[in-house]
Amino acid sequence: MRPNWNDYFMEMAEVVKSRSTCLRRKVGAVIVKDKRILATGYNGAPANTPHCIDIGCYREKMNIPSGERAELCRGTHAEQNAIIQAAYHGVSIKDSELYVTLQPCVLCAKMAINAGIKTIYYKGKYPDELSLKILEEAGVKLVKYD
Repeated sequence: MRPNWNDYFMEMAEVVKSRSTCLRRKVGAVIVKDKRILATGYNGAPANTPHCIDIGCYREKMNIPSGERAELCRGTHAEQNAIIQAAYHGVSIKDSELYVTLQPCVLCAKMAINAGIKTIYYKGKYPDELSLKILEEAGVKLVKYD
């Protein structure tokens, strides 16, 4: 059976997340415009730096709960990496859609808004109500994918 477009792109995000090097939570993101994939990203340490799967999780060592103190993490979020990849390669993502395997945090929400992403399809819930509020205020359409 042929998948619909939303299923197709969300499944792509699931495949992308398999590259994640995070020990706590693997996340994948796909940015799409006009049914074409523009960029992908997964969460992990910056290029040319040690990965958490190799040296351990700083957040675990510090007992930092999920959804708190995002700045105390070696990793870059999947959405951030997808946006960065588009910029790095000179690809405009204005008026695009983001498919992500987890609700964006407030930092990723702000980046998505400023990058011109118009719709976010997400799977899992993340403990960050501010992200939902700020996306709604900015007029970004949020679609909980089941």
